[in-house]
Amino acid sequence: MIEHLVFLLEEPSAADFLRGTQQHWLPLGVTAHFLVFEGKQDLEKQMVRRLQGWLRPNSRFLVLRDQDSGDCVQIKMRLADLCSQAGKPEAIVRIACRELEAFFVGDWQAVSEAFDKPALAAHDRKAKYRNPDSLGSPSRELSKAIPTYQKGDGARRIAPLLIPQRNRSTSFLALYRSLIQLAES
Repeated sequence: MIEHLVFLLEEPSAADFLRGTQQHWLPLGVTAHFLVFEGKQDLEKQMVRRLQGWLRPNSRFLVLRDQDSGDCVQIKMRLADLCSQAGKPEAIVRIACRELEAFFVGDWQAVSEAFDKPALAAHDRKAKYRNPDSLGSPSRELSKAIPTYQKGDGARRIAPLLIPQRNRSTSFLALYRSLIQLAES
């Protein structure tokens, strides 16, 4: 039975996002732990040591990193290899295609509610946002729609309002399915 779900994250806003969504998937009795790094290079540099140093039994691991401009398959393979080097080959690796904000752009209804801007919900009907994972910079799209948008604040506001059934981000749905499976294991 899983008791600890450990997240290795490249930035604080990813922890803000996961804290905001955990009511949707984290069962009672499971504690979430967030190991936050100072960017993707720091994550990759310290990941093996941090995984090897985790000693609590009944723990499962999930690594979440932005794709940015890299090759998604290569990034995922590299991170999975680091997990194997650490003796945790069962760790799950998920990549946010292009960046975490694609998860938010995948559900403009949640964005509109979070910022009390009902007109933003109409963005869901725009062709441009039908595949948020293909956007070059989802964070730039959010900044255009909400000039005061900040990553951490946005993650804390939007995450609790995200509804997986209406989210169009494929990478968000892959992460969500993985979280549900981990929580049930």
